[in-house]
Amino acid sequence: MNNITNIKGTFDLHNGIKMPYLGLGVYLADNDSEVINAIHWAIDHGYRHIDTASIYKNEEGVGKAIRTASVSREELFIVSKVWNSDQGYDTTIKAFEESLQRLQLDYLDLYLTHWPVKGKYNDTWKALETLYKQKRIRAIGVSNFMQHHLEDLISHSEIIPMVNQMEFHPHLVQQNLIDFCNKHKIIYEAWSPMMQGKIFELSILDNLAHKYQKTVAQIVLRWNLQKGVITIPKSVKKERIIANANLFDFELSAEDMNYIDALDKNQRTGPDPDNFNF
Repeated sequence: MNNITNIKGTFDLHNGIKMPYLGLGVYLADNDSEVINAIHWAIDHGYRHIDTASIYKNEEGVGKAIRTASVSREELFIVSKVWNSDQGYDTTIKAFEESLQRLQLDYLDLYLTHWPVKGKYNDTWKALETLYKQKRIRAIGVSNFMQHHLEDLISHSEIIPMVNQMEFHPHLVQQNLIDFCNKHKIIYEAWSPMMQGKIFELSILDNLAHKYQKTVAQIVLRWNLQKGVITIPKSVKKERIIANANLFDFELSAEDMNYIDALDKNQRTGPDPDNFNF
């Protein structure tokens, strides 16, 4: 098991960069006080990893929150993503510059290809490699890439992705994909760890919550981390942001880890990467 120590703990990417294994997702947060307050609450309670994307339409708000935060920008790990309509070599470079401008940052810690747009994602990746070599980005990765996408990308690339951000929760484990990523030293990262809120309908997890005297959300997030999966639960509520970080005073047993793994149904709450209408 990975060494899960505290809210500022990290996993090592294959290029040596340390990525905080718990972050705040800001999908659906507005571009003004909502996202700014959420980020400030998170940072003030120890979070150092913020995940946004151009399609979220809140990069300006994220940038304002960073500039007015209680810690320096260098202490933070900021992630954004290139959207599907911007994919391709030149358009990805342009989209990256526009994201930096909205964020008012000089560099990103991680930049991701948001979805594997057929016929474009290899050229998009070449743009990310260029930006990485120019030291505009500290790490590069992908999101929503299945094994066949990764195999194709790797065969056409100089640099293996450092991260693959996927839908991940007890009903969608995709252990074979995790194993493939681990083999290639690609860190797995979860989006929608709470199944878009449906996790709280799984009464089967109530027993574990009672056993460990934790919430269902805390059980699931701890499961993420113990599997070596970076997790970025999203919330704009102060109490939820704080509770989501209360993960470091307990450890799930191997038996209970396997119990949660066994809930897998290969069931998505979001789009299928192979059938997404781009």
